[in-house]
Amino acid sequence: MDMRQTLVAAALTVLEERGEAKFSTRAVCALAKVTAPTLYHHFSNADGLLSAAIESAFEQYLASKQAAIRSADPVTALGDGWDNYVRFAAERPRLYSAMMARLLQGADIPAARQALALLNQQLEAIAAAGRLALPVEIAAQIAWSTVQAAALLHVNATLDSIRFHPPDPRAIATLRDSALKAICTS
Repeated sequence: MDMRQTLVAAALTVLEERGEAKFSTRAVCALAKVTAPTLYHHFSNADGLLSAAIESAFEQYLASKQAAIRSADPVTALGDGWDNYVRFAAERPRLYSAMMARLLQGADIPAARQALALLNQQLEAIAAAGRLALPVEIAAQIAWSTVQAAALLHVNATLDSIRFHPPDPRAIATLRDSALKAICTS
């Protein structure tokens, strides 16, 4: 692994352990066992390092999504992708929060665009099979909003300032099943 990749990996670890609000280049340097000048040689500033780490996280998410979709049935594949998204957020809530914050700030992240394109491809496959109950754009909005809600239930459970309990798996399954029922014909 080259030094740039080492620094990105260390930044991902710091993001996952501390979140973006408590991210520090000092912690990254300590974890990567380098000095600050080494970090700044590869990244012009902390935000450059954060951006690279978040892009890497989106690439990891996209790879996991592509691996999770195994079914030839497009409705099952949509559900598998939905479950994968929630699982990613549940396993890496602080990193997921940083990823979403970057999107909300308007960052153009190629892997995020590819993940959205994959969702639209899944919905188009459902439409081609004659099983889509809504236009693709509306179905995408329902899929996106419900998966975000489920992911945020997991993120909220990690907040120190508010004491949320981890979401009940039945709540997550109900969100998914309701979305699929609204999107797809039986």
